[in-house]
Amino acid sequence: MSEFKVAVVIYEPIDGDMARAYRGLKTALEFKQAGDDVVVQFDGSGVDTLAAISNAEHPMNGLATALADNITGACGYCATSHKVADAIEQAGWTLLSDDGGEASNRKLMVEGYQILTF
Repeated sequence: MSEFKVAVVIYEPIDGDMARAYRGLKTALEFKQAGDDVVVQFDGSGVDTLAAISNAEHPMNGLATALADNITGACGYCATSHKVADAIEQAGWTLLSDDGGEASNRKLMVEGYQILTF
């Protein structure tokens, strides 16, 4: 049984501080490797990051692959707004719409996750 329930929410756009997005994904991987219950969600401008790292040629694609079972998806509203919804869906990720078409952070709290944002 895992000791922690952690939700890593990536808000950082890929063309912003890529190190911040990288650190968020590496943090999620650390929790996963320790056997903890971890999920990763992309929201806001972070949807651009998920679209980019889904490309097999992207240097951070290995992290997306390693966390594939933990990535819950990306905010549907944000992905549409940022014009990356098709790329995200084609890569096999879910567009989250728990909160009126948007991803819900409250849902994560209700499910007992501690939220870490990057």
